[in-house]
Amino acid sequence: MDLESSQSLPHSPFTQPIQCIVKLGGAAITCKHDLEMINDDILRKVSQQLRQAMISPSQKPPGMDWSKRHGESQICCNPDEFRDDSIFHCTPFIVVHGAGSFGHFQASKSGVHKGQLDKPIVKGGFVATRISVTTLNLEIVRALAREGIPSIGMSPFSCGWFTKEKHISSGDLSSVTKAIESGFTPVLHGDAVFDEIQGCSILSGDVIISHLAAYSKPKYVVFLYG
Repeated sequence: MDLESSQSLPHSPFTQPIQCIVKLGGAAITCKHDLEMINDDILRKVSQQLRQAMISPSQKPPGMDWSKRHGESQICCNPDEFRDDSIFHCTPFIVVHGAGSFGHFQASKSGVHKGQLDKPIVKGGFVATRISVTTLNLEIVRALAREGIPSIGMSPFSCGWFTKEKHISSGDLSSVTKAIESGFTPVLHGDAVFDEIQGCSILSGDVIISHLAAYSKPKYVVFLYG
C-alpha cells in the first residue's frame, strides 16, 4: 500500500498505539450481485473472530445492540447483563469497510465520482449513495456491538473529510482519536464527500486506510476480501 510519507506529516494525533486496522472488503460482507444484501453469515463470523482476537478476557462480554432487528419482536441484547464489576478490555483497533452491493449502484448511476454537483442527477445520487453506505455501516456496527465490541460508526463526510483529485485534502482525525481514547472502536467506510476541485467525489476505503495508517502507525493492517 502506498502510505502517505511520514516525513511530510504533522505530529500524530493518536495518543496510544493501535494494534491493527481491519479492512472488511465489500465483496466479503455483502452479496455482490444482490443489491443492498448483506452476507449475514460471513459478517457474524467475522464479528465473532474480531471479538475473540481483540477482547479479553476470552468470554463473550454483554452485547451492546439494544435495538430490535427487522422482523423480530425483542431487542437483540439484554442490557441487564451489564454489571458495575464487569471488566472487559478491548485492544485498540479500527475497522474500515467497503461498500460491496451498497452504494455502487447509486454512485455509478449518477456519476458522483465525476463531480458536478450542480447537476440534479449528481446531487440526487450523492444523497442516495450516502443513504446506502451509511445503512451498511450501521449494520456492521450492530453486528460488532452484538459481540460486545464497543463499535461507533463514523462517516468521512460527517467528520468533515474532503478530497482533491481523489486524494484526501482534509481528513480530521480528532473524532477517531477521541473515540479510541474513550475505549470505542471506530468503524469507517467508503463515502461520498465534497471535493475541492470537482465538487464531489467518492472516497474509497483503501484511501481511508492509507490515511489512517500513516498517522496511527498500527502494528498490522489486515484485509478480508471475498
